Amino acid sequence: MVGIGPFITLPMVIGLMNGPYFLYAWLAGGVLSAIDAMVWSELGAAFPMAGGSYNFLKVTYGENKWGKLMSFLFVWQTMIQAPLVIASAAIGFSAYLSYLVPLTGLEAKMISGGVVVSIVALLYRKIEAIGKISVVLWAAVLLTLFWIIGGGIAHGNFLQPIRSINDGLTLNYAFATVIGYSCVKSVYSYLGYYNVCHLGGDIVNPSKNIPRSMFLSIAGIAVLYLCMNISIVSVIPWQQARGCPFVVSLFMQELAGPVAAKVITGLILLVAFASVFSATLGYSRIPYAAAADGAFFKIFAKLHPKGKFPYVSLLFLGGVAFIFSLLFKLSEVISAILAMRILVQFIAQAVGLLILRKARTKVDFPYKMPFFPWPVYLAIILWGCILVATGLSLFIGALIAISSGLIVYMIKARLKGEWPF
Repeated sequence: MVGIGPFITLPMVIGLMNGPYFLYAWLAGGVLSAIDAMVWSELGAAFPMAGGSYNFLKVTYGENKWGKLMSFLFVWQTMIQAPLVIASAAIGFSAYLSYLVPLTGLEAKMISGGVVVSIVALLYRKIEAIGKISVVLWAAVLLTLFWIIGGGIAHGNFLQPIRSINDGLTLNYAFATVIGYSCVKSVYSYLGYYNVCHLGGDIVNPSKNIPRSMFLSIAGIAVLYLCMNISIVSVIPWQQARGCPFVVSLFMQELAGPVAAKVITGLILLVAFASVFSATLGYSRIPYAAAADGAFFKIFAKLHPKGKFPYVSLLFLGGVAFIFSLLFKLSEVISAILAMRILVQFIAQAVGLLILRKARTKVDFPYKMPFFPWPVYLAIILWGCILVATGLSLFIGALIAISSGLIVYMIKARLKGEWPF
């Protein structure tokens, strides 16, 4: 099971945004994801319950103490980063639509905003066919991926980008800086490998299947997306591909002509639209679940009287995503998403696991990562580097968001007489 990352990043061909050394950035992103998956595997196998990070943070930091604050902050940052995820897919949709229908900057913003509005309208009802939608989504993703990879292989120049990847390479501070900043984009493509943890209560034999699902997801995305990037660069120079808003369409036009390019553009539009649908549906349940648990504002626990879906949560996230889709560029949204999640989710979970492993016996952890605790320390350091690479403004923005959440939680806890009052 994989998450929304592959659906959203397919239209972007995100590895090519990393420049000439995209191979190294891609591999570095995969290594970080695999190390972080060890942390998720220990927590997911030990606590297989719905909610994922919300429950992990609550348990690792103490359900009646710091866990209350950390789980609240997770939901709080979700209220910001979830609309960013939704907006990123909507922006990607409008970028590829401009290949079929030339759009001005204002028209592109109107399209991306319109996609968000359309998705909210579609979801404003009882949803029972999400399984079929997911199947269609993945079928479109795989069809597009294999078409791109097969086209590059048939072109006969597939291995050339690998042979020339080290041309002019100098292992110095500048190279390390480039790879660090490039990993911000690459890591985003892998995100979603941990989504199986959000459904832990429904997984058969979670101690084995949760870790297996995550590592297979990371390996599959690494191979498929790396081959796709190599395939495109074997036809179009990376300098040209990097600045193109619809690089897959241009790639297919070079290989098979304008008709094939339009067909694959249609597939990518399907993927982008479906990814907005899937992301909005999933994220709208997080504030609802937390509110129903008494850990977030009660208004988000309201269900539609007829459809029985969390309409308040859906409308709020959709409204914020609509604003973000009008304000931001795609690269800005990606960096902002990571900056928001790193402190409260990825680093906080890793620290929580260290705390929990010291407080509990080893029997409580059916999956045990090799060389513990060094992978946890490495994950914390690498996530910290990615956070720095997102830029000072986004780092400060993440701190402001967390600080505002802390203030809101303290006011809420004071009024309700909860910890620490």
